[in-house]
Amino acid sequence: MQINARAFDEIARTVFAPIYPIIARQIVAHTGMTRGVCLDAGCGSGYLGAALASITELHVTFFDESAEMLALAENTIKENGLRSRTGTLQGDIGSIALPAGSVDLVISRGSIFFWEDLPRALREVSRILAPGGRTWIGGGFGTARLKESIRDQMAARNKGSGAFGSKIRCNLGPQMRARFEEALEQAGIADYQIVQSDDIGLWIDIRKEGKENGP
Repeated sequence: MQINARAFDEIARTVFAPIYPIIARQIVAHTGMTRGVCLDAGCGSGYLGAALASITELHVTFFDESAEMLALAENTIKENGLRSRTGTLQGDIGSIALPAGSVDLVISRGSIFFWEDLPRALREVSRILAPGGRTWIGGGFGTARLKESIRDQMAARNKGSGAFGSKIRCNLGPQMRARFEEALEQAGIADYQIVQSDDIGLWIDIRKEGKENGP
């Protein structure tokens, strides 16, 4: 899918800016992961991965199919002084060029809604997870209040259109949860939890069998 990277980045670093530190803290609270290797899948401009790297000792690889997005992520890395604990990787979510069992935490906000073959993508994510590895893949806005604020800002930008609000309801609603559960079953992934609430959003927490890294 073609995305206007510059337009995407302008919204991400202005309207969406408050959500990334909150989601980063939620990831740590729910997974307990603060060390090891993290993959930010479908990273876009890299704001979530950078927020997480800033509050942990994780080494974060920013992964996206778009070279233009990765160039923006490189800027985010530089601006946050994270060069020593980060890297970038270009590729397709259905075929990640990393060894099996090499990643402790896979995060992804918003990208999953564009993954064309969801079972294949989730199977590939599971493949690269190390024993005890976790995921935080899905969508959310940090808090219900922020979600409402962003919905209103996007409606104003779109001249009163409610399309963005409809998109939120679709992406974070029960039908999407059912789609996630079906894809996980098709991928042969049994050890997972769906985390969903009005505040937190909708996320898949896959837990790879092995050592305990978190709660």
